[in-house]
Amino acid sequence: MRVLGIDPGLTRCGMGVVDGDVGRPLRLVDVGVLRTTSTLPVPERLVTIERGVDAWIEEHQPDAVAVERVFARSDVSTVMGTAQASGIAMVCAARRGLPVALHTPSEVKAAVSGSGRADKAQVTAMVTRILRLDAPPKPADAADALALAITHIWRGGAQARLDAAVARTAPTRRRTWTP
Repeated sequence: MRVLGIDPGLTRCGMGVVDGDVGRPLRLVDVGVLRTTSTLPVPERLVTIERGVDAWIEEHQPDAVAVERVFARSDVSTVMGTAQASGIAMVCAARRGLPVALHTPSEVKAAVSGSGRADKAQVTAMVTRILRLDAPPKPADAADALALAITHIWRGGAQARLDAAVARTAPTRRRTWTP
């Protein structure tokens, strides 16, 4: 399974692609950050992010896209930019028929470090170890994108297989409707 992890942001949007399956070593494919400048109007920044996400999807052909679920913070302007970038990422994936999964920050931290309260340094250290990298991915947005991809492979991929198994074993029920 190949997963594109996206850590959405209006100024910095982390992108990370990981190959792997549950129970097997994971492999880094690519990592980077899409950047926009705050001097541009928001619609132009969103177009830049859209083009960047489209290019990553086109180049890496992921099987799924994992995006960080936006959560409320005290700074509304930060939440708005993150939500806008997140929406763009989801649209780009949906346009190509790719499954999109949303993972909360605490879910990602727990998956890669064992603690939902891990700090950025701990997450980065574990991403470096899990992917057997020579150096930590920088900036933190890049490491977070890889953590999202790892989380989806470990949790999302397993959940998809469980859902498929349940669907295969569930008895077929016909519902009839009469007015």
